[in-house]
Amino acid sequence: MGDLDRLQAEVLRFAAERDWDQYHSPRNLAMCLSVEANELLELFLWSADGGPQPITAQRRGEVAGEAADVMICLLNLCARMDIDLSRAVEEKLAVAAAKYPAERVRGKALKYDEYDEWEG
Repeated sequence: MGDLDRLQAEVLRFAAERDWDQYHSPRNLAMCLSVEANELLELFLWSADGGPQPITAQRRGEVAGEAADVMICLLNLCARMDIDLSRAVEEKLAVAAAKYPAERVRGKALKYDEYDEWEG
């Protein structure tokens, strides 16, 4: 069992022990994921681009907690949807590698369909 599988099992056990499974529909978990990601984003609100990230040292510890909340929601959602997250990431990276070959896009921040226009 890999680390991701072990963490997912712990997340599921945690929810089951509290009888929270009844609330963990894919829809609710997707909404929860969005909420938790926005709580993470909020910690960086008003940070200057060249300044400290996040803006205060106190928030730095909170970033880890919010990142963990995002991961917990994602692992829970993937379990409910029967998604092998490790495999999904590997497959997505393969698709992205085809869209964005390193030798063509290195150091550029364009969308895959904008490269011909930019290079021409």
